[in-house]
Amino acid sequence: MKLPNGTADSHFHVFNADAPLVTPRSYTPRIMTLDDWRTYADLAGIERGVLVQPSVYGLDNRVLLTALTGDADRLRGVVVIPPDTSTTELQRLDRLGVRAVRINLRNKAGIGLDALQDLAPRIRPLGWHVQFQVGPEAIAAVAELAQKHDINGVIDHLAFMPLDPVGPALDDMLRALDGGRIHVKISAPYRMRDTANSDGYRVAVAALAASHAHRLLWASDWPHTELFDSMVDDVSLLALSLEAVPASAHDLVFLRNAVPLYWSH
Repeated sequence: MKLPNGTADSHFHVFNADAPLVTPRSYTPRIMTLDDWRTYADLAGIERGVLVQPSVYGLDNRVLLTALTGDADRLRGVVVIPPDTSTTELQRLDRLGVRAVRINLRNKAGIGLDALQDLAPRIRPLGWHVQFQVGPEAIAAVAELAQKHDINGVIDHLAFMPLDPVGPALDDMLRALDGGRIHVKISAPYRMRDTANSDGYRVAVAALAASHAHRLLWASDWPHTELFDSMVDDVSLLALSLEAVPASAHDLVFLRNAVPLYWSH
């Protein structure tokens, strides 16, 4: 099995040894650069990628923006910015390839849901969306906020839902996807409580793909931050997602769903 031609990685991070880290923060990263991701992506068969601002840099997006300028056609970005960011700055970020703002309730140094009140009406004309790193308890709230603010939302990593056993969070996610405003990343299975063989991940992804394959995004979550005791195997991760997603939905999940969110302009 291999990734479809044109596969887009909808979530990865890069780090620069010279960039200052925020304090407090949830972790201290290993330094992995854009060149490191390119090596991984080329070996894996990934054509395009979405850089996501990591929490350890807070509101300082310089590492991400520098990476974007180094590969403008291949890459897009998701930033963390204050709600009062000027329209001129938003337009500059858009020209650089930024396509979303990240709200992170799970790590330190992010912005919260209250930022949507000011940010949503200002990023909507640019065609941006909002990326949410939240737990399963917030799935319904995120879907309601996306509807309220008339903006699209992307939920990270299956909302970290417990998968051993698969519980009511899966039903919450299905209802959120029913609303037509939410996409979800079927990424980072190692961040969820599951069996050793990732049986719950397979069940959850199959259930979501059966009815909402057009709302799913695949992501590598490279370089797998916050894993301190052991590192996951990238080949095994790719195989797991390829097996979990029905073959008939591979083009949607691994490529086509990402295009309107990140590469439509």
